Amino acid sequence: MDQPLGPDADIIHDAPEPPYRQLAQILIARIKRGDWAPDRPMSSETQLVQEYELARSTVRRTIALLVEDEWAYVVPRRGTYVKKRDS
Repeated sequence: MDQPLGPDADIIHDAPEPPYRQLAQILIARIKRGDWAPDRPMSSETQLVQEYELARSTVRRTIALLVEDEWAYVVPRRGTYVKKRDS
Protein backbone atom coordinates (compact mmCIF):
# COMPACT_ATOMS: atom_id res chain seq x y z
CA MET A 1 0.00 0.00 0.00
CA ASP A 2 1.21 3.45 -0.86
CA GLN A 3 -0.11 5.11 2.29
CA PRO A 4 -0.87 3.52 5.64
CA LEU A 5 -4.52 2.98 6.42
CA GLY A 6 -6.15 5.35 8.86
CA PRO A 7 -7.89 4.46 12.11
CA ASP A 8 -11.34 4.42 10.53
CA ALA A 9 -10.45 2.52 7.34
CA ASP A 10 -12.18 -0.63 6.18
CA ILE A 11 -10.51 -3.87 5.17
CA ILE A 12 -10.36 -4.26 1.40
CA HIS A 13 -10.43 -8.00 0.83
CA ASP A 14 -9.29 -7.92 -2.82
CA ALA A 15 -6.41 -5.48 -2.23
CA PRO A 16 -2.82 -6.58 -2.85
CA GLU A 17 -2.01 -6.04 0.85
CA PRO A 18 -3.20 -9.04 2.91
CA PRO A 19 -6.05 -8.37 5.37
CA TYR A 20 -3.91 -9.06 8.44
CA ARG A 21 -1.47 -6.32 7.40
CA GLN A 22 -4.31 -3.91 6.64
CA LEU A 23 -5.77 -4.58 10.09
CA ALA A 24 -2.34 -4.03 11.68
CA GLN A 25 -2.11 -0.61 10.00
CA ILE A 26 -5.61 0.29 11.20
CA LEU A 27 -4.90 -0.81 14.78
CA ILE A 28 -1.57 1.05 14.86
CA ALA A 29 -3.39 4.18 13.65
CA ARG A 30 -5.95 3.68 16.43
CA ILE A 31 -3.15 3.34 19.01
CA LYS A 32 -1.51 6.52 17.70
CA ARG A 33 -4.87 8.31 17.86
CA GLY A 34 -5.17 7.31 21.51
CA ASP A 35 -8.08 4.87 21.28
CA TRP A 36 -6.22 2.68 23.80
CA ALA A 37 -3.76 4.01 26.37
CA PRO A 38 -0.41 2.29 27.05
CA ASP A 39 -0.72 -0.73 29.34
CA ARG A 40 -4.50 -0.83 28.78
CA PRO A 41 -6.30 -3.62 26.91
CA MET A 42 -7.13 -3.33 23.24
CA SER A 43 -10.32 -4.76 21.74
CA SER A 44 -10.54 -8.52 22.21
CA GLU A 45 -10.00 -11.02 19.40
CA THR A 46 -13.74 -11.65 19.30
CA GLN A 47 -14.51 -7.93 19.07
CA LEU A 48 -12.00 -7.49 16.23
CA VAL A 49 -13.36 -10.54 14.38
CA GLN A 50 -16.86 -9.08 14.56
CA GLU A 51 -15.93 -5.46 13.84
CA TYR A 52 -13.77 -6.20 10.80
CA GLU A 53 -15.53 -9.39 9.65
CA LEU A 54 -12.31 -11.40 9.56
CA ALA A 55 -11.41 -14.93 10.55
CA ARG A 56 -10.03 -15.42 14.04
CA SER A 57 -6.78 -16.72 12.51
CA THR A 58 -6.39 -13.44 10.60
CA VAL A 59 -6.88 -11.41 13.77
CA ARG A 60 -4.39 -13.61 15.63
CA ARG A 61 -1.86 -13.11 12.84
CA THR A 62 -2.39 -9.35 13.15
CA ILE A 63 -1.84 -9.47 16.92
CA ALA A 64 1.34 -11.50 16.41
CA LEU A 65 2.57 -8.81 14.00
CA LEU A 66 1.77 -6.03 16.51
CA VAL A 67 3.67 -7.93 19.21
CA GLU A 68 6.61 -8.53 16.87
CA ASP A 69 6.73 -4.82 15.96
CA GLU A 70 6.44 -3.88 19.66
CA TRP A 71 3.07 -2.12 19.44
CA ALA A 72 1.39 -4.58 21.81
CA TYR A 73 1.93 -7.43 24.22
CA VAL A 74 -0.26 -10.36 25.19
CA VAL A 75 -1.14 -11.36 28.73
CA PRO A 76 -2.35 -14.99 28.67
CA ARG A 77 -6.05 -15.33 29.51
CA ARG A 78 -6.31 -11.53 29.89
CA GLY A 79 -5.92 -10.08 26.38
CA THR A 80 -3.77 -7.86 24.21
CA TYR A 81 -2.41 -4.66 25.69
CA VAL A 82 -0.87 -1.57 24.14
CA LYS A 83 2.86 -1.46 24.74
CA LYS A 84 4.30 1.78 26.07
CA ARG A 85 6.51 3.29 23.38
CA ASP A 86 9.35 5.75 23.60
CA SER A 87 8.41 8.85 21.62
